[in-house]
Amino acid sequence: GGGSLLTVPLLITLGIPPIVANGTNRLGVLAANLTSAWHFRAEGVVRLRDGLRVFFPVAIGGTLGALIVSELSNASFKRLFAILMIALLVPTLRKPKALTTPESVPKPWSPVTTFLVFFGIGLYGGAIQAGVGIVLLFALAHAGYDLVRANAIKVMVVGALTACALPVFIVRGQMDWLYGAVLAVGFAAGGIA
Repeated sequence: GGGSLLTVPLLITLGIPPIVANGTNRLGVLAANLTSAWHFRAEGVVRLRDGLRVFFPVAIGGTLGALIVSELSNASFKRLFAILMIALLVPTLRKPKALTTPESVPKPWSPVTTFLVFFGIGLYGGAIQAGVGIVLLFALAHAGYDLVRANAIKVMVVGALTACALPVFIVRGQMDWLYGAVLAVGFAAGGIA
């Protein structure tokens, strides 16, 4: 988790404009999550329908988030990403609470709360991506899923979210295909492992 916190700054360091680095990173994220979802499904951990109740709000939010962030200037995106990197450092470094027993899983949210939370996560994920998996795991646990199922659903939902956001960056010319292909190969290998 949190790979985009490394890859987006790396792409910027390599000379890719920040907003293009954000779009380019999505090819790797899509490859990682699709291969991970395939692996979880092949192992029988999760079925596609398990993520349906969170897919739609995440997909709607993700598309809208991508549309909004693709309008930012490179300087504005770079500032926003820097602030978010610092904010995400704390939850990334914290040891997560175990959600392995029925008693440790929080009481599920109402359907309206679930929709709004996952719409917000989609909005953020479509715009920034970095750290969305960490936030999504937390939300899935509060939506009533145990840690293993939450992780499996997370990769399916992030894959779907990315598939919705990616065309926005492609259409707006915010994609470096060579670096994106390299990231996709590396991320896919990580998704299989």
